[in-house]
Amino acid sequence: MSTSSRKHKSDAVLGADGEASASPATTTNKKARVTKTSKGKKVASVEEAPVWPEYFNNLLKIFKALNTVLAFCSSRRNFAITFPVVRTSVESLLHGPLELERVAELKALLPEVVKFAYTPRAELRIHSDQHPGGHRERSPDYSAFQSANASSSRVNDDDEDEHVLVLDFIDNTRGKKKADGRLAYALPPALSPAATKKLIERRNERFTEAVNELLTATPMDEDPVALLQSAAREHIPVDPGLKRSRSGTNHNGPKGKYKVVPEPDERPSIEEVVTEIERQDWYMEQIAHRRISEAKGGQPALLDPPLPDTIAQALRDSRGITSLYTHQVAAISALRQKKNVIVSTSTASGKSVIYQVPVLQFMEADPQSTAFFIYPTKALAQDQRAALQQLLYACPGLGHIKVSTYDGDTPQEQRREVRETASVIFTNFDMIHASILPHEDAWRRFLKNLKIVAVDELHYYHGIFGSHVAQVMRRLRRVCAAVGNRHARFVSCSATISNPGQHMRNIFGIDDVEEVIEDGAPSGRKDFLVWNPPLKDPMDPTLGRTYAMTEATKIMRFLMARGVRVILFCKIRKHCELAMKALRQELTAEGRHDILGTSAGNRRDQCAGTRVDIGVLDAVIMLGLPIGGLASFRQQAGRAGRRARDALAVYVAESLPVDQHFVNNPEELFDRSTDDLIVDLESKVILEAHLQCAGHEMPLTLEDEVYFGPQMKEICETRLVKDKEGWFHTNPKYLPYPSRHVSIRGAEEEKYDVVDVSRLGRPGGAATILEEVELSRALFEVYEGAVFIHQGLTFLVQEVSHDTKMAKVVRSDVNWITEPRDFTNVDAMQTYRIREIKGSPHRAFYGRVELLTIVFGYFKIRNKAIIDAVDLDTPPWQRETTGMWLDVPKPALDLMYASGINPAEAIHSAQHAFLNRFALAVDLKTECKVPEKEYKAAVSQRKRPARLIFYEPSGRAGGVAVKAFDHVNEILREAHDRVEGCECEEGCTACVDSPSCTEGNVVASKAGALIVLKALLGQPIDVDLLPQQPGEGEGTGVHDTVVAATSVRAIDGVEVEAA
Repeated sequence: MSTSSRKHKSDAVLGADGEASASPATTTNKKARVTKTSKGKKVASVEEAPVWPEYFNNLLKIFKALNTVLAFCSSRRNFAITFPVVRTSVESLLHGPLELERVAELKALLPEVVKFAYTPRAELRIHSDQHPGGHRERSPDYSAFQSANASSSRVNDDDEDEHVLVLDFIDNTRGKKKADGRLAYALPPALSPAATKKLIERRNERFTEAVNELLTATPMDEDPVALLQSAAREHIPVDPGLKRSRSGTNHNGPKGKYKVVPEPDERPSIEEVVTEIERQDWYMEQIAHRRISEAKGGQPALLDPPLPDTIAQALRDSRGITSLYTHQVAAISALRQKKNVIVSTSTASGKSVIYQVPVLQFMEADPQSTAFFIYPTKALAQDQRAALQQLLYACPGLGHIKVSTYDGDTPQEQRREVRETASVIFTNFDMIHASILPHEDAWRRFLKNLKIVAVDELHYYHGIFGSHVAQVMRRLRRVCAAVGNRHARFVSCSATISNPGQHMRNIFGIDDVEEVIEDGAPSGRKDFLVWNPPLKDPMDPTLGRTYAMTEATKIMRFLMARGVRVILFCKIRKHCELAMKALRQELTAEGRHDILGTSAGNRRDQCAGTRVDIGVLDAVIMLGLPIGGLASFRQQAGRAGRRARDALAVYVAESLPVDQHFVNNPEELFDRSTDDLIVDLESKVILEAHLQCAGHEMPLTLEDEVYFGPQMKEICETRLVKDKEGWFHTNPKYLPYPSRHVSIRGAEEEKYDVVDVSRLGRPGGAATILEEVELSRALFEVYEGAVFIHQGLTFLVQEVSHDTKMAKVVRSDVNWITEPRDFTNVDAMQTYRIREIKGSPHRAFYGRVELLTIVFGYFKIRNKAIIDAVDLDTPPWQRETTGMWLDVPKPALDLMYASGINPAEAIHSAQHAFLNRFALAVDLKTECKVPEKEYKAAVSQRKRPARLIFYEPSGRAGGVAVKAFDHVNEILREAHDRVEGCECEEGCTACVDSPSCTEGNVVASKAGALIVLKALLGQPIDVDLLPQQPGEGEGTGVHDTVVAATSVRAIDGVEVEAA
C-alpha cells in the first residue's frame, strides 16, 4: 500500500512495515500552528513542535533548493519539467549531488504534492507534427530539453527513450487568487516575483507540517528516518521501458479474479462492489452520502376479461411474461373502457406492454387497424420496433402485420409504400407536422383506421418544443375527426413527474385522461452514491479537488472490470468525448483491451459506457448535475436496474457551487419536489404558426375553437384569409408549404462536415466524413488548430473552409485539448415596448437583441492547466433575436461599489433569480458572466452595461421573451421574495444558482442579487445589513468590468404600458 493511500484513508502517517500509525489527531504533541491576525502579526499556539533529527534538516535543504527551482519554472511556464533539467539547477544550489532516493523520500512525505514518475515522452509535447500556423510564436517544448552537466548518478535520459522522468509539484496554481479563493485568470506568465516567493514559502511550510506529523505519530521505539526511507522505496520510479514491474503500483489493472471480465449474470453484487471500492488504495472518503433503496416484489393482477390465448402466448414466448402487474392491468382496462391513459412509473416497469397489447387486440378484431407509436429519439424507436415485431411474429395470425419506421431517414422512394401498407408506424412529431398532416389526403386510409396513438417519454415534451407539439397533436385530432375517426385512443408513458395527468391534457388537448401512477413492477435494490472528488492535498484545501471526470472514469473502469454494465452521462457532448478519450487512454495503459472493445460513446445522448442495450444497465454515473436539474437527475439515475436486479447510481459532483450544494444537502436530490412541466398554450406566436398549417390541411371554421382555444378567432380574422363562405385559409405568404415556415424545434442550422483526411495520399486511402457539426458548435470546436474528439479519438483541425462548410482533420494522438478564447456580446439594439414596474420609478423593456460571437484564439490545456495560447482570426458570428431587459439603477451600482460587491456577480445572480421564478425559463437565455473575464488579473477592455438581459435563442422564436416581459412584475417580486427568504448563505439552486448556467455559477453574489432586485422594485435597501467586503483597489486583484447602462433607442410611438 502506498504512503498516499494510508495517509488519506486514516489520517495517519508512516508506520513500521508499511502500516499506518496512530493519527496525529489523537496526540497532543502537534506542531505549533501559526496564524495571522488582521494586522499581519503572528500568534503562536500553545502546542510545541517536535525536535527534528538532523537528517530532516538536511532533507529540508534539499526540498528548499528543489522548491526554488520548480517555483521559478512554474512562474514562467506551466509545463511538466524533466528530472535532468531540474537536477542540474538543484545540484548547483546544493553544491552536491541530488540522489533519486532523497527525491523519493520527499515524494513519500508529500505524496499529493510531489510528482516524480516516468511519463510518455509524447505527453510532454506542446505542439503536434501537423501544427497549423498561429499568430503567436511557438512556446519552448520542455520535453526536448536535456542536460549535459548533471551528476553521474543520473538515470537514463537518452533522447530515444519512450518515457521521460518528470519531477514537478502538482500545486502550480495559475493566476492570482482572491481572498475568497476564486481565481483571477491571466495568461502566462502569471506569477509575479512576489507571488513566486509566496508559493515557495507555502510549500516550505507544507514540508514542515509533514515532517512534524511524521515525528509526532512515530512510536517511541521506532526510528522516523528508517520509516521514511522504507516508505520511499516504493516511490523510486522505474522506467517502463526496462520492462520491469513493481507489485502494488497498478491498483486498477487486471489482477486477481478480475483478469477476465465476468459475464453479467456472474458479476458481484453492487454491495460487494461498493465495499471493494472502499478498500481501494485510491479511495479517500469520496462517498459523501449513500442512500439505499431496498428491493421490492412485484404486484401481479388479473385482467378481466383475460387476454386472448393468442396474445398471452405471444407475451410468454417472446418475452417470458406470464402475468401482468397492477399498473399494466389498470392502464389496459382503462383503454378497453375507451379512456385515454397516461402511465407515470419508474423505468423498466413494462410500460410498453400497456399500448402494445391493445394494438394486438385491435389487429385481431380488425386487420385494417392502424397505430402511431411516437418516440423522441430514433434509437429508442428502433429498439421498440424490434420488440413489437418479435411480439407480432410470436402471435398466431398476426405475423403478416407490417411495422415500419417513418422518419427523416426514410428514403423518399419508400415513403409511399410505408404509407399504403404499414399497420404500425414508428415516427416522431417532426414527421407528423411536416410530412403527414400536410398530405392528409394521401394518409386517409391510415388516419381513418387509426386506433391507438402512443406517445412514449411524454416528459420530454415541454417548454417551447412541447408547446409546438401540443398544437401538432390538436391538428392531428382535428384531421382524424374530419375523415370520420373520432374514436382513436391516446396513451402516453412518462418517467415519474409531478402532475402527469395535467401534462397529458395540455399536450393532447383532451380532458378524459386516466392517470396511472402506482407502480406494480418489481425492483431490485439500488444504491445511490454522492461522490465528492477528494482534495488534492487535505492539508492545503486551496489547491482544490481532483478533476471530477478523472474520478468518474476511474469508477467506470472499476465497474466495467467487474462485469457491471455501466453508462456515464455528461452535461455536454464535449465532456462525453473527453470521457471516452480518457477511458481509451486509461484502459490501454492498463492493458485492458478486452474492456476497451466493449465501450462506446453516444454524442446524441451525451453519454459513454458499456456497449449494451440501455435497457439492461447495472449502473449509471452522472458527471455533474444535469442541465435539466433534479428532474433530469432522477430520470438518468432511473436508467440503472431495469431488470429487477441490484443497481448503482453514482452522482460525481463537480467543484461548481450547484454540485457542492447538493453534496452538503444530499437529501434534496431525492426528496425535493420538482416543478410541473410547462406547456404554453397561450402563445399567439406558436398558435398562429400552427393555424396557418391547419388552414392548409383543411380550411378552418370558428367551430375549430374546440381544438385551438378562444384565441383562435382573433388570429384567424387578422392573420388568415377568409373566403365568402366563412372558411379561413392560409395566408399566401406561407404558401405553398406552410409547415416549412414553422420549425417546431427551432431554425435548422447550417452544418459543417468534419472530414478525416489522414489517409489521403496513401494507397487506397480516401477522405471520410466523421460527423456533421451545427454552426453553433462548429464555431467553438472546429477552428484551425483545434483538437476535435470523435469517439474518444483525437484529431487536429488542419483547415476550415467557411465557404464550403467543411473542416479537414487529421488523426493525431495529442495529449492536450483546446478551449476557444471567445466572447459573446448580448446587446439590446432597439426598444419595441416599455412597461412600468409597479411601485418603482424604473421600467422593463422589450425589443430587438443582437448576439455577436467572436473566437479570437484558443488555449491548449493539459490536466486543466494552460500550456499554450494561440491567436486566431475568424469571422464574427452575428445574429438577431428578441428579448427583454432591465437596467440596474445607477444608485444601486454605486452602492455595490461602496459595499465591495462585484456588480458582475450581482447582475449574474439576479438574472438567475429571475429565470428561476419564470416557468418557461428553459427557452429563455441570459448573458452568463464568464469568470475568466470577470476575475481577470489585467484590465478588461470589454465593459458590459449594468443590465439584466434575457433573450430567445436565435431561430427559436416562440413568444417566450414577450411572455416574461408581460409578467415582469410578478416574476421580479417572486424572485426578490425567494432570495430574501432563502436560508442559504451564499446562494443555492432555490434562489440564485442555476443548473443550466453555462459558466457554472462561479460569478455569483446572493447579497448583490438582492440589492439589484430591491433597486428595480423601488424598495429601500438597509445599508447596515450589507456584507462589508474589500472594494475595488483593496486587494481583490479584480478589475471593474461593468459600466452604467445607457438608454436603448425606441421605435416611434412607443408608450409606457401600465404595470
